Amino acid sequence: MRSATRIAGALVAAAVMAGALSACGSASDGGSGGGPEEVTFWGSWSGDQAKQLQAQADAFNAAQDEYEVKYVAQELVEEKLLTALASGSVPDVVLWDRYNTPLYVPKNALSPLDEYIEADGVDTTQFYDQAMGELVVEGETYGLPLLVDNRSLFYNTELLADAGVEPPTDWDSLKNAAEAVTERDGGKLSVAGFALDDPGLFNIWLRQAGGQMFSDDGATTAFNSPEGLEVLEFWQGLLDAGVYEPGFGEGVDSFAEGSTAIKYDGPWALTALDEAEVDYGIVQPPVGPDGDQGAGMGGFGLVIPSGAQQPDGAWEFIKWWTTQPENGVDFAKISGWIPANVEAANDPYFTQDDRYQAFIETMEYAQVRSNIPGASDVEGKALIPALEKFLGGETDAATALKEAQELGDRILADNAQ
Repeated sequence: MRSATRIAGALVAAAVMAGALSACGSASDGGSGGGPEEVTFWGSWSGDQAKQLQAQADAFNAAQDEYEVKYVAQELVEEKLLTALASGSVPDVVLWDRYNTPLYVPKNALSPLDEYIEADGVDTTQFYDQAMGELVVEGETYGLPLLVDNRSLFYNTELLADAGVEPPTDWDSLKNAAEAVTERDGGKLSVAGFALDDPGLFNIWLRQAGGQMFSDDGATTAFNSPEGLEVLEFWQGLLDAGVYEPGFGEGVDSFAEGSTAIKYDGPWALTALDEAEVDYGIVQPPVGPDGDQGAGMGGFGLVIPSGAQQPDGAWEFIKWWTTQPENGVDFAKISGWIPANVEAANDPYFTQDDRYQAFIETMEYAQVRSNIPGASDVEGKALIPALEKFLGGETDAATALKEAQELGDRILADNAQ
């Protein structure tokens, strides 16, 4: 089921490549000797992930001699970008959480890329539609999608096999499997059947129940509904069955340690799980009571800030990485991330690997979060706090949804003014 050897081999190869390519890039040292123009690349990734990004930049640097991309990690990269705009010293390209695009375009933080796209004949249909749509605001395109993700269902193969249950395919089989694998030691939970620890995934569950987060016109919330209540009643059933307790496994990766049997997670988790040598499988998210599918799509794009000193070099880097499928696959081999380029995502590297198959299948119906003005605040300030109170036993399902609806509707109204 796992491909730890393959991942390890790819990481070693990437390290060798990065070292070799950094030597190739030394021709630009000194700057003024007519060498490549430096392109500054910002992102929030740090540590090992920063090394992955620089290794990919080094591959681009080796592929041409006009530009040299250097990655610089930044905490709170969006806020740092606004500060840089005010000072007139912005990076040339940014690894961008696509969800933030409609928030920052009105701040004049990003440059439209339509002229570049048209001049080079870039076909934007080569990317997942949902991901591409997050980078388009009022008909203008502000970036190209780079990486996509979704939350699919991870399960501990050994724990499920010992309990004699199959990987879940719907809500009923999820509850049955979670109950079957739950273990207690002297009444204390020792193995959680299912990790019900992320109320931020409510929107996925709501889709599985056949509901929606907002009204069709985007003017009001729509989660305080029979479908929303059905989700919380199912969650309550899991809690009543004792398959999870709030706070269980905090501070550790309980799935990697074998003390959580089933959980939602994304492709970023693969490398750590392989290193932990846990036997796991991944399936698509279970369907809801009426067979409805539901999954969320997230991920990153590449954008050029307003006022970038090397927009042409930034564009060449963006185009090289996003539109050439082999470059997306190469980055996956060192990072675990799925390319937003559909051809790259369907490369045998993914389709012939059991770990990725479910993610690729799920991507076909995964949906991005709403870009309605105020939608992110509805989730972050109204819905999730109410759901946390519900999971903690501080309020009942109907009250939680009603309170979240009232505050959420006010937030939407305020943003519509």
